[in-house]
Parts: sequence; structure tokens; C-alpha cells
Amino acid sequence: MAKNTKITPPMPSENEGQFAMSRRNYKLLLIGFVIIIVGFALMAGGGSDDPTQFDESIFSFRRITLAPIVVLAGFAFEIYAIMRRPKAE
Repeated sequence: MAKNTKITPPMPSENEGQFAMSRRNYKLLLIGFVIIIVGFALMAGGGSDDPTQFDESIFSFRRITLAPIVVLAGFAFEIYAIMRRPKAE
């Protein structure tokens, strides 16, 4: 036979209704996202209009070195933005 047990809801904590991160963290996340988009934009282009012609510009410093560094810096910035603790009020 089943017992009648009363289920009580959990007590609200002091963090109830608050966001996981502060407003500053979200701004930093947005900045990191923009950095990543800029890195991918730096990788774009360099193709030839004629598919039978080879274009050396695809091997430029901007596409091979600079853009991946910018993208990785954006991801590192995103990690910082997530891990940054909000200042105590």
C-alpha cells in the first residue's frame, strides 16, 4: 500500500531569480563574439574570379597567420568573460 507523503517545495535561496553572470560578463561575451567574427572575416576572400586560374593571395599572412590568431584570441576572451567574477556590491 502506498504511503501518503507530503512533498514540500525547496526553500528559496538568496540567489533565486538572479542571472548566472553579471551585466559586465554579458558585455564581455558580446565583445569576444565580435572578435571571433572579425577573425573569420579576415579569413574570407582571396579567391580568383576564374576557376581555372590559381591565385596566390589565399596564402597571405592575413589568412594563414593573423586570422587564426584573432579567432583564438576571441575564444580565450570568451573564456575570460565566462570565468570573471562579478564585483561584490
